[in-house]
Amino acid sequence: MAAEAGKGRKLYGMALSGNVVRVATALNEKGLDFEIVPVDLRTGAHKQPDFLALNPFGQIPVLQDGDEVVYESRAITRYIATKYKAEGADLLPAAASPAKLEVWLEVESHHFYPPVSALVFQLLIKPILGAVPDAAAVDEHAAALAKVLDVYEAHLAAAGNRYLAGDEFTLADANHMCYLFFLSKTEKAELIASRPHVKAWWDDISARPAWKKTAAAIPLPPAA
Repeated sequence: MAAEAGKGRKLYGMALSGNVVRVATALNEKGLDFEIVPVDLRTGAHKQPDFLALNPFGQIPVLQDGDEVVYESRAITRYIATKYKAEGADLLPAAASPAKLEVWLEVESHHFYPPVSALVFQLLIKPILGAVPDAAAVDEHAAALAKVLDVYEAHLAAAGNRYLAGDEFTLADANHMCYLFFLSKTEKAELIASRPHVKAWWDDISARPAWKKTAAAIPLPPAA
């Protein structure tokens, strides 16, 4: 993640943020060097004038890529996939179904992300912060996520769907990886493991060298 090699490419945020990891995933798939610039939400750094000059909404992540400043994690990954299409892995391959790609990008944002992020917050983030998970909330979010992953299981079981947009790895798959990883580190990892096609998909994409580089930089605490 050398800053010099990244030509001033800076990713502002917290290394344990799923949305920051989503962007790091795309950058590593492209083989792009970058520097993570810490923005500590616990101290309100994201609401200070210097950060608000980058993102007036006061949210992480923000990517500064030379003269370009981009915020919103999914907009950032689309920007990376488009601007650097010829570098590293093609995240928008011509062989992928454009319709499936757009659908599953939206599915990740509107159906997968809400329950999985809430579940990961309860089971992974709250203990890190010294808080106790809410058992009722865990059950509620796990049940909601299970229904979503049942749809994924059926989709991935269909012929020609090795990945979400067909037989090619795309941005749709990459955008899921951060929260699939966090989920796999919780007691609800069976939500992945109990669905054979979802598990095979996760085993496949998480074996990618770029993802291994991404995962190695996530500062998870040692397992209890």
